[in-house]
Amino acid sequence: QVQLVESGGGSVQVGGSLRLSCTASGSTYRGGCMAWFRQSVGKEREGVAGKRVGANVTWYADSVKGRFAISQDDAGNTLYLQLNSLKSEDTAMYFCAAGTIFCSSGSWSYINRYTDWGQGTQVTVSS
Repeated sequence: QVQLVESGGGSVQVGGSLRLSCTASGSTYRGGCMAWFRQSVGKEREGVAGKRVGANVTWYADSVKGRFAISQDDAGNTLYLQLNSLKSEDTAMYFCAAGTIFCSSGSWSYINRYTDWGQGTQVTVSS
């Protein structure tokens, strides 16, 4: 059974930083894709950042470019999201997602491409 365990969420002020972690057990998702999504109250889940597994290929939503950074450890078992210069609109539940389907710049943000999801970790940014 594949398990994605997230951590790192919290409450910070505008301009602050957080680092989210997602530990995957049971699979490295080689050839697939891992990503971070977020969902605010009353809104649909949206892609924040994605990464092709085993390659230095990443994608970001326009709203977070230059502020967030997605990365993966050398062993490939942990996915990170560094959140810098946080804004109030970044407040959301953040989810880690993974799947074995190859993804690209035009498909990484499609929710149905991912088979495994974390439980979510709350990020709250106050002004």
